[in-house]
Amino acid sequence: MMTGISLSVLDLVPKIGEISYEAALSEAVHLAVSAEKWGYKRYWAAEHHDLEHLSCASPEILLAHIGAKTNRIRLGTGALLMPHYSPLKIAETFRMLAALYPGRIDLGVGRAPGGSAHASMALSGNFLQNVADMPKKMRALMKLLEDRFVYEDHPVQARPVPETQPDVWMLGTNNKSAGFAAEYGTGYVFGQFMSERDGAEVLQSYRESFRPSSRQDKPQTMVAIGVICAETEKEAGRLLQSAKLPGPEKSSGNGGAEPRDRLVCGTPEQVRTRLSRLAESSGCSELLVFTPIEDYQKRLYSYRLLASCCFGA
Repeated sequence: MMTGISLSVLDLVPKIGEISYEAALSEAVHLAVSAEKWGYKRYWAAEHHDLEHLSCASPEILLAHIGAKTNRIRLGTGALLMPHYSPLKIAETFRMLAALYPGRIDLGVGRAPGGSAHASMALSGNFLQNVADMPKKMRALMKLLEDRFVYEDHPVQARPVPETQPDVWMLGTNNKSAGFAAEYGTGYVFGQFMSERDGAEVLQSYRESFRPSSRQDKPQTMVAIGVICAETEKEAGRLLQSAKLPGPEKSSGNGGAEPRDRLVCGTPEQVRTRLSRLAESSGCSELLVFTPIEDYQKRLYSYRLLASCCFGA
């Protein structure tokens, strides 16, 4: 058992093999329902565009569907790609989810394009300009979620207004994203499975720079880590050989993490030990688990084994 450490699911909603997109989305629902049963705290879905083997262009729609099939697990985006969208539309969408599923909604935002340059331009025009506008968009989003937003001297409210607001998180792999999270008083998730950086250093910079907001008075952190859990080392190694990890974001300077630090692989006991060490070194009491196994049943079983050794599920 892992005392004091929570585990959550990060799902890129893969389309594995030759199955249909309908079947891939059904597998995502099955994973979320199972994760709730096994004791995971959150299920987060990622957003991608025009990528053949990823199925989720609209995580908010998937979350609305999953919310109707679950009762307790928190539901969120990992991440909603904020440069593409209007802050008002984001606030309205996630307040709507928060009104439908009170106390269960997380709004995780990121700065990546989520697809090719042409897909990004087709979606929202000049992506580089949209990224440059991130500070303005973040300020607007936070004001909308705090009912303080004004447009041309007229108050504009994101409705419906739920009794419990969605929690806001920034996801990233560098000091820039950590700085946004600290400045606007949101939680921060370091994407270790996508980075060669030392996550502990980035997380510490966030904690030291954090500014309390009306919605969050202290820093909150998670690490997103790749995990492959199997009954034997041999099976875990075999699954690792066929795993598809997103390419790491290159770090500047020295001190980059080794590839093995981006993915924890082994038996339940080995994985539990590694995750406990990661939680301690990063100062995080919650880990967001991404499992890149190219087989739905084995991927699901990896999450189940992990829950069994960490929660006794």
